[in-house]
Amino acid sequence: MTESLTHASTGTRGPLAQALVALAGTPDDVPDIGERLDRVAQLAADRIGGIHYAAVATRHDDDCCTVATGGDLEQAITGVPAGATTMAWPGFRETAAAMGLGMVSVPLFTGSGAAPASLDLYGRDATAMAPLAAGICAANDPALEWPAESGTGLGSGAGELVAGFAEALSVRAGIQLALAMLGGDPGTAYLTLRLRAADRDLSLPDAADAVIMQGFG
Repeated sequence: MTESLTHASTGTRGPLAQALVALAGTPDDVPDIGERLDRVAQLAADRIGGIHYAAVATRHDDDCCTVATGGDLEQAITGVPAGATTMAWPGFRETAAAMGLGMVSVPLFTGSGAAPASLDLYGRDATAMAPLAAGICAANDPALEWPAESGTGLGSGAGELVAGFAEALSVRAGIQLALAMLGGDPGTAYLTLRLRAADRDLSLPDAADAVIMQGFG
């Protein structure tokens, strides 16, 4: 079987990476998009060491984030390991800055290529968070060196996030290529791709693959 042009096999992805990749191929208007975004925050808080909070900030004017606290923080407070819990927290970015927390921000893409939200990771240890920031930058710019290659190293959860983000960018690029090949207004091209996916019972990335393969066939 030919490997997909816009996404790879899910077999080796961790759940956080899988959530990022799936989100990049999810139509913007699915009813549960908010739950999918919140799930990314929960997984990030659970799986990435060295951070205190993981927040999803949507592109709205109400400045209210969905904030997840991970097991590491809850264990430090209560002494009992716990999974991530989430809460709505208005003005969290300003609160985090007042608490002296540094932030690494990752755009969260959906199927149209838009970034309706960002995943903001907060921690006090700038040294511990530096490889994560470097990894996100490297995923955005192939000319940059990956942290693992420079000797700084990423923890397993941070590495999963960076790998998932890099693959999400690949999914996004594939869909955008298909939209360009369909031609015309980007909004109309996106609607055309959505309709093709629905008519053929395909995911949005698979429908994009079909457009690309037909164009280069």
